[in-house]
Amino acid sequence: MGGMSVRTQSSEQPAEAVHRAGFACFVGRPNAGKSTLTNALVGQKVAITSNRPQTTRHTVRGIVHRPDAQLILVDTPGLHKPRTLLGERLNDVVRTTWAEVDVIGFCLPADQKIGPGDRFIAKELAGIRKTPKVAIVTKTDLVDSKALAEQLIAIDQLGKELGFEWTEIVPVSAVGDKQVSLLADLLIPLLPESPPLYPEGDLTDEPEQVMVAELIREAALEGVRDELPHSIAVVVEEMIPREDRPADRPLLDIHANLYIERSSQKGIIIGPKGQRLKEVGMKSRKHIEALLGTPVFLDLHVKVAKDWQRDPKQLRRLGF
Repeated sequence: MGGMSVRTQSSEQPAEAVHRAGFACFVGRPNAGKSTLTNALVGQKVAITSNRPQTTRHTVRGIVHRPDAQLILVDTPGLHKPRTLLGERLNDVVRTTWAEVDVIGFCLPADQKIGPGDRFIAKELAGIRKTPKVAIVTKTDLVDSKALAEQLIAIDQLGKELGFEWTEIVPVSAVGDKQVSLLADLLIPLLPESPPLYPEGDLTDEPEQVMVAELIREAALEGVRDELPHSIAVVVEEMIPREDRPADRPLLDIHANLYIERSSQKGIIIGPKGQRLKEVGMKSRKHIEALLGTPVFLDLHVKVAKDWQRDPKQLRRLGF
């Protein structure tokens, strides 16, 4: 980047370096350059390795590791005008994800005028008040500077029309790696202070398991938060496509363990005649299927890991 580096701190006391970590998702209509951008940021291909159909409804993440930050990219399913009930449920998943991430990057290609599809997404974004929104102008290598300037003004206008302010408007060309790292520089300060959320080597599939585990944990805690506020951990042991299924009827087998601290809590989780655990399974399966876009067979077991919250070894094994 060149230029002078200006240190604003007083020289006597070096400030403690702040580490940030959090989630970003890129939205935009198809072909807005979202996955190219994800790959450029993460520095290797993370696009979908799964052989499941309809994979773009599939949540893929890449992770940008830096010494001072970790940026986790969540690929939400596309938001589209719902024509079906599934479409509506999917849109709910999208909205929830948008509200939960730390920053949303809205990708708009430099070489195409803002259209109704972009407006539809921008309107939805306007409804998500708290999350900072960064407009990312992609494919800048395809236009001259005059066209780019016009697009930047149009995007700024779009925000004003809908009553919100873009946190940043950033032109990038992922093809030439131009400004991709600048984009990361701009997104990272918008993340909360936090230690790294994933170990250094992690790439796509593992975080997907983390999300699945989180959905199961949420369902398991529903209604019993007071009795078991934090004493549930979920570990997804494996996620494997069922063999010998026709291509149009895939099934994903997910085996997961619910860990509690004491055997006295088992009854609370399982419920009379196992009824509650069944409901937990049904509920989380629905959410997992919406997340992964594929039918799932969920196999849940409840296990006791004595006082896991106070045992660093257990905590590590349980992914904390």
